[in-house]
Amino acid sequence: MPERNDPTTSARTPGPGTTSVWGGEAEPAQGAGTQVPIVRSVAFGYRDVAQWEAVGRGEAPGDIYSRNTNPTVRAFERKIQQLEGAESATSFASGMAAISNTLFTFLAPGDRVVSIQDTYGGTNKLFLEFLPRQSVEVTLCPTDDAAVEAAVAGGCKVLYLETPTNPTLKILDLARLVEAGRRVGAVTVVDNTFATPINQRPLDLGADLVVHSATKFLGGHADALGGAVCGGRDLVARIYHYREITGAALDPTAAYLLLRGMKTLQLRIERQGRSALAIARHLGGHPAVARVHYPGLDTDPGHAVARKQMRGFGGIVSFELIGGVEAMRRALPRLRYAHRAANLGSVETVVGPPSTTSHVEATAEEREAAGIPEGLVRYSAGIEDPEDLIADLDQALGG
Repeated sequence: MPERNDPTTSARTPGPGTTSVWGGEAEPAQGAGTQVPIVRSVAFGYRDVAQWEAVGRGEAPGDIYSRNTNPTVRAFERKIQQLEGAESATSFASGMAAISNTLFTFLAPGDRVVSIQDTYGGTNKLFLEFLPRQSVEVTLCPTDDAAVEAAVAGGCKVLYLETPTNPTLKILDLARLVEAGRRVGAVTVVDNTFATPINQRPLDLGADLVVHSATKFLGGHADALGGAVCGGRDLVARIYHYREITGAALDPTAAYLLLRGMKTLQLRIERQGRSALAIARHLGGHPAVARVHYPGLDTDPGHAVARKQMRGFGGIVSFELIGGVEAMRRALPRLRYAHRAANLGSVETVVGPPSTTSHVEATAEEREAAGIPEGLVRYSAGIEDPEDLIADLDQALGG
């Protein structure tokens, strides 16, 4: 049964808003429900053993066991695949499962991986702790295009990038670094969680794979964990095989919640981006604020590259207060329209410091080495009225 936005059925390629709503969803049977159903069955039965065997060999469509594939999960995978413009996609129980399975699929003892110092805290732990245990050589560079390019020139199996970074919102030039990776035969992986495919499509810039914490902006409602990897069919198949054996499968109910959230992805991302830009501009002139990090600001070091490779600058603003950690601890409890929680990308505004959010697993010394201030505030703008969010920040920072 063809999918609603199957390009073979229409001369026009649907836009991201249409794909957010209809992507990955097959035309329902006559009289069937209009929404993708939650298929909670662990196993799928067959009367015909020959057909069952054909499904098991991948020669016929169907499902055998939900650790491998599941109809609800497959709809989620197809939606993110189409949003990212990928040949294939597979899913995971969390964003960190997506990242770790991808790295462990392609890295073996003696291989080298190049990345940056201030990746998301869980990713950074993989580089500092777990991959070295497997005798993988890890090179972490300053988040600077020239530094990464120079490191890659020495050869590597995997180049792992994150842009904008979490939580300092630094920007890397994807086209430039993807080309550096290609020259040495590296698989280039890009964490696109902050940007989402609405604002940035790394595969269009030459990346081999894109990873997501679907828990964040994709789901958008803080009620479902999930992860995804998109890219070339052969590369994704290798990651899927690793995942089906190690078992970090996405639950069908979580897949359903993520699908439901993704229907409003474009609307949410556009609203959150407009609010974040207004907040960043306002905080830039606030007497209590020492520094604002947001690539949408003309004064941001990454602004020119962000304008080149992004369609929008995202819903996250990070800022440092005059007075550092103590000022942050005084201000955050005063916010009325923000959850103080370890999440981002939700319809509600969410706020917190790196020590309890992005880099909670890292030590203070590791955060310092990554260039992440202890008093930094990561502010994930929700879909509230931006005027109310700005007024809320003013009252929280004012006294």
